[in-house]
Amino acid sequence: MPQSYTNLLYHFIFSTKNRQPLIVPEYQDRLYDYMGGSVRRQGGIALAINGTAGQVHLLAKLRPDKSISDVLRDLKANASGWLHELFPTLRDFSWQNGYGAFTVSASQVERVKEYIANQEEHHKRYSFRDELIALLKANEIEFDERYI
Repeated sequence: MPQSYTNLLYHFIFSTKNRQPLIVPEYQDRLYDYMGGSVRRQGGIALAINGTAGQVHLLAKLRPDKSISDVLRDLKANASGWLHELFPTLRDFSWQNGYGAFTVSASQVERVKEYIANQEEHHKRYSFRDELIALLKANEIEFDERYI
């Protein structure tokens, strides 16, 4: 085949350090806009970004020449630097080291977008921990509950 064709869609989940509720409405939308720009600067497309005060969900289409770990490392580093610069009271803001990354079928994009859009409502019923465990099980990913 003379060309390569990809549609690499991922649902990412990551949290603030110790899941501290630091992503407040005052700057939440601006942070999500910044993150979308960060994904774009890496050649990707942010299809949906939302979360709660202590976590972020991101649905993104990435280039095949970018590794997931590099994209998320740069996204998180740039976002924390941006927050520190614009909001000096958040000098101690940081992200948890790990993340969840789940592939998404093109046929499920709208469903995942809706799920991401409804995070505030969703987390009135489910904790971040319960949500993450459910996603890990649904995606048949082995894990140790001590580290969730």
